[in-house]
Amino acid sequence: MANMRGFSLVFAAALLLGVFISIPVGVQCVGVCYGMIGNDLPSKSDVVQLYKSNGITDMRIYLPDVEAMNALRGTGIGLIVGVANDILIDLAANPASAASWVDANVKPFVPAVNIKYIAVGNEISGEPTQNILPAMQNINAALAAASITGVKASTAVKLDVVTNTFPPSAGVFAAPYMTAVAKLLASTGAPLLANIYPYFAYIGNKKDISLNYATFQAGTTVPDPNTGLVYTNLFDAMVDSVYAALDKAGAAGVSIVVSESGWPSAGGDSATIDIARTYVQNLIEHAKKGTPKRPGAIETYVFAMFNENQKPGEATEQNFGAFYPNKTAVYPINFQ
Repeated sequence: MANMRGFSLVFAAALLLGVFISIPVGVQCVGVCYGMIGNDLPSKSDVVQLYKSNGITDMRIYLPDVEAMNALRGTGIGLIVGVANDILIDLAANPASAASWVDANVKPFVPAVNIKYIAVGNEISGEPTQNILPAMQNINAALAAASITGVKASTAVKLDVVTNTFPPSAGVFAAPYMTAVAKLLASTGAPLLANIYPYFAYIGNKKDISLNYATFQAGTTVPDPNTGLVYTNLFDAMVDSVYAALDKAGAAGVSIVVSESGWPSAGGDSATIDIARTYVQNLIEHAKKGTPKRPGAIETYVFAMFNENQKPGEATEQNFGAFYPNKTAVYPINFQ
């Protein structure tokens, strides 16, 4: 998870207008990201039991982990498996490396483990972005060669892949590689994985963004003059700007999976247990509804399962967990 999340200050400044709308409720699919950057975390089998006991249906892990994946066998828990950023160059250049990755990290586990998506890189930026498309293509070819169906290769992006986010309908991809990625996803039926963080937009511009708007609470509405759609929370505006970019890239049929979203409970600006609980519980409820542009349930992964005491960066980075490492809840949450 990066420390910075891009979002248009112009959109934030418009948060005084509009009327409320209602959105149909659909089927919910909420997972939780299982980060492992800590020296005091529970055993992998205990973690899987904690998912099961809390009714958490899906998990994201950032690197393949044999112990965790073995613990998932037969549970039905859906899984996103990450490909390490630092091996994308090799996977992009060498189809054989992609085949070896699939043979080691997917083939031994399916179908006993419900692997849904492979995240080919997480929040890649700069020159390495040129490796995303060929790495995805090689992973797709390796999956096909191994006769593995139902596992979709994608990549996880942060919001700064989109520019012109005000209004949301003006969103467009900021670099050509994302248009190519979007078209590949359209051809394979895979979703785009997007990490969406109203928290970072809020602390970056508290003058114009209200806490209620950032945490799914009533009080602010923002109309999109191009579409007539009305936004009552920042999360929807962010997601729909990505959908608008997909439309402009010729990939209107590609869905979005929110592969990370959360709020820290300690360690920094507006990072309290009460606000974190409010955001996360409201996020879980909102996942049943979708966005103004795409009503219906949106598959969403809460960041994160645990506070991770070895995460680098700001102190908030170590305090996004819904649980302490001793498996007690940081705050009460109903994941169902």
